Amino acid sequence: MFVLGVDPGLTRCGYGCVADEHGREIAVAAGVITTDAHLPLPERLAELRGELATLVHELEPAVVVVERVFFQTNARTAMSVGQASGIALVSAAEAGCAVAEYSANEVKLAVTGYGAATKEQVQRMVAELLRLPELPRPPDVADALALALCHLASSRASRLATSGGRGA
Repeated sequence: MFVLGVDPGLTRCGYGCVADEHGREIAVAAGVITTDAHLPLPERLAELRGELATLVHELEPAVVVVERVFFQTNARTAMSVGQASGIALVSAAEAGCAVAEYSANEVKLAVTGYGAATKEQVQRMVAELLRLPELPRPPDVADALALALCHLASSRASRLATSGGRGA
């Protein structure tokens, strides 16, 4: 399975593509899409949509996983993250990809075993799980890779549950 994780953000949108090759997760691509904060909002959204559409087209993931906006203390940040999240969901749907969403706590729990893990703990576990030579930076990249890892773990658990624990 080929999974693209998207950590939505308007200024910085992290992405991370992970392949599951016979039960071993491998990072295929990762990075950050940025938009210029000085541009008008519609232009920034259009730029993000174009970049995400290109990414989905080039990588051809089976699933696009987007962080579900669950809670933000800053309303302005919540709005821009929500807008970026919507762009990611539309880009995936238009490309015909399956879509999944997980909250930050679900991702942290799946990757680190602790739902309140710090950004650094997530970075360290993502690096370890994917056998990366260094920590993925910025944290948006680690979060996107963690989203993909979370979905792969969830998919494995679902397959085991439906097969009665006999393997996938």
